[in-house]
Amino acid sequence: MEYDNQLVDHHPLNSSYIYELHERSSETSVPFLIGEAFSSPNNVVKDGLVLADDYMERLLQVESQLMMDMETTNDEEDIIGLDLSLVDVEFSHILNQETEENEQLVQNEIQAELMMEESSLVDLLLAGAEAVEAQSWPLASNIIAKLNKSLVGVDHGENGDNSLYRLALYFTQGLHYKSIDASEMLHHHQPVCVRRNSMSAFQMLQELSPYVKFAHFTANQAILEATQGGDHYEDEVHVIDFDIMEGIQWPPLMVDLALRKRASLRLTAMIWDQQNEVIVHQTGRRLKEFADSISLPFVFHQMVVIKQEDFEKINVGQHHTLIVNCMIHQLHMPHKSFSLVKTFLDGIIMSKLSPKIIVMVEDELYNFSRIPSMSFVEFFCEAIHHYTAFSDSLVSSFSSGGYKMCLKMIEQEILGVGILDSLRQFPCEEEERILWVNDGFANSLKGSFEPIPMSSNNISQAKFLVSLFSGGYWVQHDKCRLALCWKSRPLTTASIWVPTIRS
Repeated sequence: MEYDNQLVDHHPLNSSYIYELHERSSETSVPFLIGEAFSSPNNVVKDGLVLADDYMERLLQVESQLMMDMETTNDEEDIIGLDLSLVDVEFSHILNQETEENEQLVQNEIQAELMMEESSLVDLLLAGAEAVEAQSWPLASNIIAKLNKSLVGVDHGENGDNSLYRLALYFTQGLHYKSIDASEMLHHHQPVCVRRNSMSAFQMLQELSPYVKFAHFTANQAILEATQGGDHYEDEVHVIDFDIMEGIQWPPLMVDLALRKRASLRLTAMIWDQQNEVIVHQTGRRLKEFADSISLPFVFHQMVVIKQEDFEKINVGQHHTLIVNCMIHQLHMPHKSFSLVKTFLDGIIMSKLSPKIIVMVEDELYNFSRIPSMSFVEFFCEAIHHYTAFSDSLVSSFSSGGYKMCLKMIEQEILGVGILDSLRQFPCEEEERILWVNDGFANSLKGSFEPIPMSSNNISQAKFLVSLFSGGYWVQHDKCRLALCWKSRPLTTASIWVPTIRS
């Protein structure tokens, strides 16, 4: 694989470079993915019917014959002394008007019926959330039974084109999990269901939505800029990664670092479950093979984290530029408890590792500026809007009926799991919620780090990225946060934190 010798940091990002980066991301992720690659979003087939020329010609002939027949009929009517042309025109006008009014009336009735069904479904879901929050378990059980009855057949096509109905199955299941044993589910940190085709679903998500690429490209651009000082580069880059998964984020960054003359990369992957040691080791091996293929000096290290003090074992070289990469509660990633996030950030701060920047990318549903004051019902309502918007954004990437199987897999493997885990973790009682928030990462960075605005290059890169996908996506930059939005709703946000300068 060959790459040009231009450095991204030497010139403003342009559309051709971002497009190349978008393509390169798909290219370099091949060794880390399973199955055939999906087509790029800019190659999505457009809606509409393509009519063959002979078919169109036959339609025109039929239309011409009908016109001739109508003229013949009018001539015969004139022979018997009846000029019905004006009557025909008037009758045709009235008939067409009545037909249009009837069609519009039917459409309005169908739309109103669907809205009433959706409204009653949402009301029933919210009533279930209220019963769970009040710990009225008999009432919650009755509502869940009604929901299950109303959602029978959704998997088999009935209301299957409605994202709310499809996702309502998972919200109902989430209420069921909360009601059968609330105390056990609250403190249980394992996922409530197992992903069976997660890699295939992840591939589809990556190609159909800018969600994954937005997180990776924004973080990588921040890292590149943080390791560029004036007219020189900080050659030895050391990244501590909160959740590396398959390592899809890192090949594009490696390519850019390889373009620097003396650059090297050291990657330290955190392991929060010892059962994942083998998987993380395989990820490191694949990344090492990729680094060797582009002649980038690369060292991979993995570390099992049990307690905050474990961070003191991390060895940071004297000339290393330390970067912390923290992807939190991303839809495509295994859910991590808030206590693990807090352990990670507190460990970074308390061990005095002194990173140059901390890159945070978090799912907007877990926006901690709002969550402390939210009740379970309010969070439940936000989750409905959040996941429905995400599902609608995926539907917009398809232009034909062939999307249903792909969308079903993404909803089962990614959205459904996210719904269940989010409802499982959010506590019902106010006291538990306060502890839950304090146990999260809301206050971890305060006092030690502060957010900074995104660079114009990073904003431009994000805007061009979303332009490669279907309409409806846009980028919002506000208060040091860069958000990927679908229509009026933010989906995920990125921020950069630097050490607080003390006077």
